[in-house]
Amino acid sequence: MSDFAIASPARTRHKVGATPILWALITIYAVARVCQAFPDRVPMLAIVGCHVLAPLFFAFVHGAQRYGLRGMIVFAALCLIIGNTLENLSVRTGFPFGHYHFTDVMGPKLFNVPILLGLAYIGLGYLSWTLALIILGDLGDRLSGARLVTMPLVATFIMVAWDLSMDPIWSNLVHGWTWHGGGGYFGVPVSNFLGWYLTVYLIFQSFALYLRGRSTEVCNISSSYWRMAIILYGVSAAGNLFVIPPPSLAEVVDGAGVHWSVSGILGASALVSIFVMGAFALLAWVRLTDAKPLDY
Repeated sequence: MSDFAIASPARTRHKVGATPILWALITIYAVARVCQAFPDRVPMLAIVGCHVLAPLFFAFVHGAQRYGLRGMIVFAALCLIIGNTLENLSVRTGFPFGHYHFTDVMGPKLFNVPILLGLAYIGLGYLSWTLALIILGDLGDRLSGARLVTMPLVATFIMVAWDLSMDPIWSNLVHGWTWHGGGGYFGVPVSNFLGWYLTVYLIFQSFALYLRGRSTEVCNISSSYWRMAIILYGVSAAGNLFVIPPPSLAEVVDGAGVHWSVSGILGASALVSIFVMGAFALLAWVRLTDAKPLDY
């Protein structure tokens, strides 16, 4: 893996005023992740809203420093169009995720899919893309060559890890959606994760093609600015450790009538959060630590 560089402190010119906003969004998201342990005290829709909107605003404020507002609008449009199209297609036909339907937990819907779910693609998608950028050492100012394909592939793995950690919880415990025929992964079908990989890959590959040959203002971004994206992804992973079901809930039943242990669901989520999502976050952090500063 080739070395890459970041701007030296003397020449770093990212918008300092944006830093407090980004830390505030990270804090709001962290609080929301803790509040999910108290659904009887905090309205679930408020929790879901903070889960989605804090990363969404973070993506636009943080991402605009490298891609500009136009670039982030393009990224958001790709997430909304591709994500909502395939989610609605799957609700109607079962392709590509499987047969399921959404409940009213996540609020108003656009056709068959909650608006907040469509927006969730943007925030976590941007974080996954940014971690892949750092891990692959691709903080240069142009995306080209083999990275046009490897970036989307790696970013998709990072985002699917997030879905792997949270889907059994949100379908079985939060009841945000229901899988009609259950599935082998704690009531979630394997097709869901294959569908997720396809959907997210199409988003990232489309964005990579948009960026091909385009220059970005990477020389103005400091290492500390990149670290905030890693921290937010890490908070997302750590938040899965704060899911506390009612003491009386020991088992759940999926759409196929199969009983699943709640402790097993939470244990699997914790393992994925620590050893998969945590590994991606650690790799990005170490990679960024090893980066060589540019001297302009």
